[in-house]
Amino acid sequence: MPMSEPMTFIDYSRSTLGLLLFVILFIIAIPLILVIIILSFGNATDFVIRTFAPGIARPVLWVSGINFKVKQHGKRYDGPAVVIINHSSTLDILTMMAIGMDKIRLVAKWELQYFPFFFIVGRLTGQVFIKRQKREQAINTLKNTYERLQKQRLSVMVAPEGSRKHEGIIGPFKKGAFRMAIDLGYPIVPIYFEGNRALSFGGSMMTRGGNLTAHIHPPIDTSDWSLDTINDHIKEVRDLYLGWTGVTDESNSGHEVLNAK
Repeated sequence: MPMSEPMTFIDYSRSTLGLLLFVILFIIAIPLILVIIILSFGNATDFVIRTFAPGIARPVLWVSGINFKVKQHGKRYDGPAVVIINHSSTLDILTMMAIGMDKIRLVAKWELQYFPFFFIVGRLTGQVFIKRQKREQAINTLKNTYERLQKQRLSVMVAPEGSRKHEGIIGPFKKGAFRMAIDLGYPIVPIYFEGNRALSFGGSMMTRGGNLTAHIHPPIDTSDWSLDTINDHIKEVRDLYLGWTGVTDESNSGHEVLNAK
């Protein structure tokens, strides 16, 4: 459910302090990241992502009055995978960073590079930026990363809804993440963010205090998937997310997935 109660003065104050802390920590982190990557000849990139991302995000969440937890369901999977998340809030940026997964790169919208912090850190650490509006160009960008992902045994994190602006609790799933899993021969590891939508205040970083949990679920085998059956698999995975939200059906366009691209 989206935020139903108005924010209090304390909520606004803590959110503002959290946003200020986010900027300060990024300013401090950028030169450190640059030095570490240069001195290590790029070999410390995974260490930087695994350490600095949660090192920035978790204090910001705490200052904002948010109790963030990670809950692992079943045995942890450590191999390369296509990691997918539900996307409904600007808080998703912080919770993605706060998880601190190893050997992973994010597929993010091109517009994030308009923010200097994300542009510099994203380019330094090899994140993947795509232009979602230009489908063919986005597909080519993803395909060009395949060799690097496989050679370095890297996972990739994708939000199959594409945008947080969608109808329904879980929006339509696009094909990109699932096509990547088939092309790479990777399993899909679904992560469900519980609480982000309820605490989010529109499109800003203003939030209420509360509890957020990243539920990391067991990997889904994709070895027998094909492009001919991809729509069926998209629906199956999206139905899992609907189940985790407690919703089995939605009377809006957010329930439709077969025509998603």
